[in-house]
Amino acid sequence: MKKISIIIRETTENRIKNFLSESESVFVVTYSKVSSPDLCNLRQSLRGSNATLFVTKNSVARRALKNSALENITPFIQGPCGLIFIKDEPVGVSKILCEFVKAHEQLKLEGGIFKDKVINVSDIQNLAKLPPKEILRTQLVIGLKSPIFNIVMVLKGNLRKVVYCLQQIKDKKGK
Repeated sequence: MKKISIIIRETTENRIKNFLSESESVFVVTYSKVSSPDLCNLRQSLRGSNATLFVTKNSVARRALKNSALENITPFIQGPCGLIFIKDEPVGVSKILCEFVKAHEQLKLEGGIFKDKVINVSDIQNLAKLPPKEILRTQLVIGLKSPIFNIVMVLKGNLRKVVYCLQQIKDKKGK
């Protein structure tokens, strides 16, 4: 019969592996001296962005990450840290984290992985400065539409001049 501590470790590893399979990105934060109610508030705000804060022992996290594609974030796992598993876009999550770090200086961003690329704190802060996906798409559509609209307006101006010229000729012949 296995010891209860081994069963808990294996369950936690399996849970981390499940989170990894569902997540596109993972951030690592250090939460030393952050109160439990504050961590609960962070968890609730992350839930709205389809992300999960998971706190576990570092050795268990390293073991779970060992054979995955996200093994590169193991250097960030030091001290009391938590893994934030992000299922959708990380821009909203990075905004939530940066705002929380401003309010609670004890929480520190360590780094993470964004679509199989290791990112550091400055990259997470740059992600927080980006507008949401819908606004970026709108800006792209406007950028693509703008040259076409300008061509239509130029051609319309030339047609207007031709019509104006024909109207002048008609007025002269009418007199």
